[in-house]
Amino acid sequence: MPEPLQGAVGKRVADHVYGHVTALAAWPDALRARIEHAATLARVTPGEHFNVVKMHALGEQLSLLAYEDFDAVPFPTLSKSWRVNVVTATVVYRDYADSRNPPVLHRKELLLSPDDPRIPGYAALTRTAEALGLFDDPSRIGFREQWLARIASRGYALQGDEFIPIANVEDVQDVAPTAVLAGPIQRHLTALSRTNLSAPVQALWRHGLIGSERTFFDYGCGKGDDVRTLRANGIDASGWDPHYCPDAGVRTADTVNLGFVVNVIDSLDERAEALHRAYACADGVLAVAAMLASQQPPDGRVHGDGYLTSRNTFQKYFTQVQLRDFIEHVLDESAIAVGPGVFFVFKDKGLEQRFLRRRYGARAAHALQGTWLRMAQVARAPAPRREREPKPGREAAFIASHQTQLHALWLAHVEVGRPPLPDELAPELVEQLSAGGAWSTLCRIATSAFDDAPRERAARQKQQDLIVFAALQQFGKRQPYRDLEVGLQRDIRHHFGDYQALRDAAKRSLGELSRPEHLHAACVEASERGLGWLEDSHSLQLHTQLVPKLPALLRIYIACATVLVGDIADFDLVKIHVRSGKVTLLSFEDFDASPLPRLRQRVKVKLKELDLDLFDYGSAAYPSPILYAKSRFINEECAHYPEQLEFEAQCERLGLMPPAGAEPDAADFFASLETRRWRIDGYRLVRSQDAPALDAACGRFLTYRHLIECGETQRRTKLPNLPRQPDSYTALYELAAFILDPVIEYFGMIELSYGFCSAELARAIPGRIAPTLDQHAGHELNRRGKPICERLGAACDFVVTDEDMEEVALWVAAHTPFDRLYFYGKDRPIHVSYSNTPARQFVRMGPNASGTRVPRIDRSVLLYRRENR
Repeated sequence: MPEPLQGAVGKRVADHVYGHVTALAAWPDALRARIEHAATLARVTPGEHFNVVKMHALGEQLSLLAYEDFDAVPFPTLSKSWRVNVVTATVVYRDYADSRNPPVLHRKELLLSPDDPRIPGYAALTRTAEALGLFDDPSRIGFREQWLARIASRGYALQGDEFIPIANVEDVQDVAPTAVLAGPIQRHLTALSRTNLSAPVQALWRHGLIGSERTFFDYGCGKGDDVRTLRANGIDASGWDPHYCPDAGVRTADTVNLGFVVNVIDSLDERAEALHRAYACADGVLAVAAMLASQQPPDGRVHGDGYLTSRNTFQKYFTQVQLRDFIEHVLDESAIAVGPGVFFVFKDKGLEQRFLRRRYGARAAHALQGTWLRMAQVARAPAPRREREPKPGREAAFIASHQTQLHALWLAHVEVGRPPLPDELAPELVEQLSAGGAWSTLCRIATSAFDDAPRERAARQKQQDLIVFAALQQFGKRQPYRDLEVGLQRDIRHHFGDYQALRDAAKRSLGELSRPEHLHAACVEASERGLGWLEDSHSLQLHTQLVPKLPALLRIYIACATVLVGDIADFDLVKIHVRSGKVTLLSFEDFDASPLPRLRQRVKVKLKELDLDLFDYGSAAYPSPILYAKSRFINEECAHYPEQLEFEAQCERLGLMPPAGAEPDAADFFASLETRRWRIDGYRLVRSQDAPALDAACGRFLTYRHLIECGETQRRTKLPNLPRQPDSYTALYELAAFILDPVIEYFGMIELSYGFCSAELARAIPGRIAPTLDQHAGHELNRRGKPICERLGAACDFVVTDEDMEEVALWVAAHTPFDRLYFYGKDRPIHVSYSNTPARQFVRMGPNASGTRVPRIDRSVLLYRRENR
């Protein structure tokens, strides 16, 4: 245990210790004083605001944690945390109230003092969990969703403090999208063959504007790859192209695509005519896509308002604003940006309303019906509120006999963010509830019978959604109240009373966008709820998946950018610049699948100028930088969050990451990774299985050749002496990095007399050697496939010229994590080894009474080591 944490009673995880507040009395005075100071900085009180302390390894940082129902819940979840640095006097607060996947606490008994009477009960539950294999991979169960999934995967459900076997395990994984529909791309329509859908067609698909119930027509379909892919997915799709499909005929359809057509037409009149004809084909919506100008000058020579390419084809490069203005000028209709270079124009205004409502509304209801509701039903069914007043006998009997139906009504209330009306529910459910009296009475009974918190959160979220929706209406043709959908009208009446009150609230929010202090306050609120990384007072950066949970002001701020750039779902991260009036959107390669994703595209939207800058990465001129510390920009509700945390912790433990603010170049990082014999496998660092070059660096001062081609016998025989096992190279690197590098840095260069020893070299060495014990064979195998030396690791013999080798040996014992060290004399080489399970054994080789040199373990060296740490 690190020295600052010595004497702390609690649960040890890596270099940290967790302790319940009731156990702090047994902690050393210095640690308790630090906790009291931290609580003062955070303005919280032990037992009242927090019940667990997490002391960090360095001692200067600690976390004050509030777990809900620590005593009553077998595996409590975290509700609030305060991470305090007592040196810099800074506090980072996080509220998990709205999180669907908060951290979960296991092994509660380890946090208590040894005489606590609660330990036997907690320990019994832990033993049951261990027997079920629930702790086999502890790095994957730290959050509620993963923990419940692990329990279900073992065929059990947690009810109260018992694991109850279930007959069948529900598959709770989301259905993966069809492979052919994955991966948005952007390619111009000049006779290219595609393997995936084009960008505008993917945007239509993503927004539900392509489906089995809707017809699709591609105006200017090229080789028809989009049409063929959609047909393969059961869509009624057709296309026309003047070159490839001139006889197919032009038809009307619900959804029409004009993808990368206007940018290849060099006549402005013909461009407008193509847009008119395509729009005339659309009964519902038209998608228009064109090439955008990037930061790099286009290839080709100027021709009209575009360029002629080397293949003698024409390209017109629009800016986002130019494309929008062209569409709106020609069609006299609003063009809605859904991506860089992609716009939707709706002929069906009802469809447009539904699209805008889905786009700017929160996705919390869908998420709530997913994992969170499964947790509520499996792990802990919704319980009646303890504080409600006693019900009359008839009402209590109705609740008891209609639990399932009332729960369904409560879920519907949570989903819509207000009391639902009968026509919004299944008729059979309404009929089953009819015996309970008037509909308002039924809604009151349902809301009083189950937990208020989800319903109140849903109501707040709905209010925010409506404000965002109304604010964005200011940028287009506003619909009168009578033309709004019935559900939207009901939402407005319930939450704001009338349409004008909602508009007034939206205008106030728009007015606040010009006030940096309001934006900053909203960013602080978002950060405290785990929504992004707040960089001082000038920016908040977060995953686009988290945007619907942001405060309304920030959602409106981002939505203003989408008027220019389109749907932020095409991007991975969004950066809100608090004071400069800018929003930056970033797209990465394999963001979800990689712990270190590479930047692919950056779009900086300048709201004051109503313009954007587009930066593409991945070329020699603009290499793709790596995103380090990805966990800062996502949270526990995002894919692979636990794995990302573990990956970053592993990098930190291995010293692979520099201090914050000094992020290395991608090439330097991967070169360092290779030098240290690591490679990335998914979200884990595993040892490299490649054989390095002999002259590659092995530690800071040596090469592999130094440790392989050394010793009298190797020089005489010229044997290659190469390891056959990749792990032998890794062991040599660890020997050099952890033992030899410190020695060379302190004493100067060493002289190696014996290093790695292959089976061939061992047979050529005269005299007595012990390959099965001395670790010179590294991880090499014998003829039976077993390690030659079961101690594994690696070893070498060396001497430091003009140094007393006893002093060198004692220094090695005191300052390095050696495995075994053999000392032969003050002027002779020492033998030292390193392994992942160091024995820390110091052996002196001295003569016995007959003069034979024999080993003697020197235990006094352990005392010397402690005194010289």
